[in-house]
Amino acid sequence: MPLFDLPLAQLRGYASDVTPPNDLAAFWDTTIDEAQAFPLEATFEPVENYLTLIDTFDATFAGYGGAPIKGWLHLPANREPGARLPVVVQYAGYSGGRGLVNQDTRWAQAGYAHFIMDTRGQGYGGLIGDTPDPHPSAGDVAHAGLMTRGAGSKEDYYYRRVYVDAFRAVEAAQSHPAVDPQRVVLAGVSQGGGIVVATAGLAAGRLDGVIAALPDVPFLQDFPRAIDITPRGPYPEIAQFLGRHRDRYDSILAVLRYFDGVNLARWATVPALYSVAQMDDVCPPSTVFASYNAYGAGDTGSSGTGAAKEIEVYRFNNHEGGQEHQWIRQLQFLRKILG
Repeated sequence: MPLFDLPLAQLRGYASDVTPPNDLAAFWDTTIDEAQAFPLEATFEPVENYLTLIDTFDATFAGYGGAPIKGWLHLPANREPGARLPVVVQYAGYSGGRGLVNQDTRWAQAGYAHFIMDTRGQGYGGLIGDTPDPHPSAGDVAHAGLMTRGAGSKEDYYYRRVYVDAFRAVEAAQSHPAVDPQRVVLAGVSQGGGIVVATAGLAAGRLDGVIAALPDVPFLQDFPRAIDITPRGPYPEIAQFLGRHRDRYDSILAVLRYFDGVNLARWATVPALYSVAQMDDVCPPSTVFASYNAYGAGDTGSSGTGAAKEIEVYRFNNHEGGQEHQWIRQLQFLRKILG
């Protein structure tokens, strides 16, 4: 894939046209309050993972609407009794779930507690999942896939439920006695990276303990531009829906503003390490830079200055991004933050 998006110098200064709705904060305050009205009921059942150095627990907690959400909690087996570890809460890529019991334990191998959230209604591609999405999405017409599910209203849009699940996953991880609730790191690739951005924004002023965000080639950023220029992946689901429902562009975009990572990134206050791939035709680099440049800006800022942030640029990579190279950068980044 050639370099199809803006030149790097322009990307570094690119600002999205996406603006927050006037009631964005009120909408999310109400949403989080409603979610927290349900008891978290986090449980952790030890399971056999066939690994000598990692202990694994099958996690369940109450997400959006009180629905049970699954996850894995991996812990280093050689941890000191009574010790509380920093925890990396990880979110999955589009169509993927939490995977098999021992499929991804890398953060526990590095000495962290590692909590992997299953994504409701996914797990049908990539890693398998175990969490259904019982919400009917108000019967709204949707294209195949998840990007337009419930998009007729902000109350019923699919990612409202996912973002709430992600927020409550942090609370669930914090509730385990082996986890330090004041040292929570958010991590994810693609959709997982977009959920990281959203959760970092939603946590600001609403949830203590999140100390860093690691959005890797994040999805769900700058919807209007992504819909216009992205040739591959989930964003075209929206374009294909609008190609059939030609009169719904404005109403759909109005709903997506509540879930656009550019708007939620502005609220974030914790240090972030982003990554972007310049040949990425699934999450185009301009959409990632739109989020990065807005990160920490506050409600009205056009260039984020309120949170420490860095971005790694992989010029010759597509949506795979930096992979193992980015993980090394993340380990280095967290070592600095954790001292």
